[in-house]
Amino acid sequence: MTWKVLALPPLPEDALRGLLADLAGRVEVAVPARRDRAALLETLRDTEIVVGDWSGALALDEEAVRLAPRLAFVQQPSVGVDGHDLAALARAGVPLANTAGVNAVAVAEWCLAAALALLRHLVEGDREMRAGGWPQFAHQRRELAGSRVGVVGFGPIGAACARMFGALGCPVSYWSRSPKPESYGAAYLDLDELVASSDVLVLAVPLTEETRGLLGEARLGRMPRGSVLVNAARGGVVDEGALLAALESGHLAGAALDVFDAEPPPAGDPLRSCATVLLSPHAAGVTPQATARLLRCVLSNLTAALDGRPVANVVNGADPLVRRR
Repeated sequence: MTWKVLALPPLPEDALRGLLADLAGRVEVAVPARRDRAALLETLRDTEIVVGDWSGALALDEEAVRLAPRLAFVQQPSVGVDGHDLAALARAGVPLANTAGVNAVAVAEWCLAAALALLRHLVEGDREMRAGGWPQFAHQRRELAGSRVGVVGFGPIGAACARMFGALGCPVSYWSRSPKPESYGAAYLDLDELVASSDVLVLAVPLTEETRGLLGEARLGRMPRGSVLVNAARGGVVDEGALLAALESGHLAGAALDVFDAEPPPAGDPLRSCATVLLSPHAAGVTPQATARLLRCVLSNLTAALDGRPVANVVNGADPLVRRR
């Protein structure tokens, strides 16, 4: 008997069906008629497995879970699970899995590249030369080697950052909710101590109620003068207004942002016109290699669910053994 799978990623229907072709004969794939909440709720009645929407536009809140009595498993094709009601899914006995680790190398490489771009003023040099200038001594360019790097969050991305920055001669420290047994030479520090002692502060922490607004005016003010911020976490982790104020005052020398409160930021967002911000369209983890790992992870978990084996990377505390209803 086939399983009814609802595919929500923002891709053409033919592409979604093609991605799940390896499960042909075992699943019946449905796609919402429209990309809106009403269409999602209409489609959930008979759904048993949901492959989530990485854009966050279509997420399963408490009402959606209630309207899906046969729902047995949710596979999010991303690391972030923003928008899903993890507690409601857990209460319903529905495991929610992500694809932890698949983009860790890609995102860590972006963090490293972004830090180098900020410290060496690569964007400004390119822009000014294209305008006819020769800004050889116009900027205070600094070496990354020897810079104190702080990593906020120490999952697969944070750990990869520690390895990469450490390999370039940076003393690396980190903060997470608890010290990690495998820290790749990074020292564990209290968050405020970490913020106050980092020349480069890298954010790689999930967005939760605990981490929302984690870096506001007070913590940004504790960062060393002339330090830089690299955010590959979520926009909500940083108070964007406080960040702009810290940049415009000169307290921070620069910031690299791959994530924003609103994605994409509106046309008039002051972040778009701030000369000391390096902007990236939430693409740090978008590489062919990371995408291939993501697809393998999703298909592996879906196959495990269909075979009656526990699924991996469950993030809401539910039993990883998927049970048909």
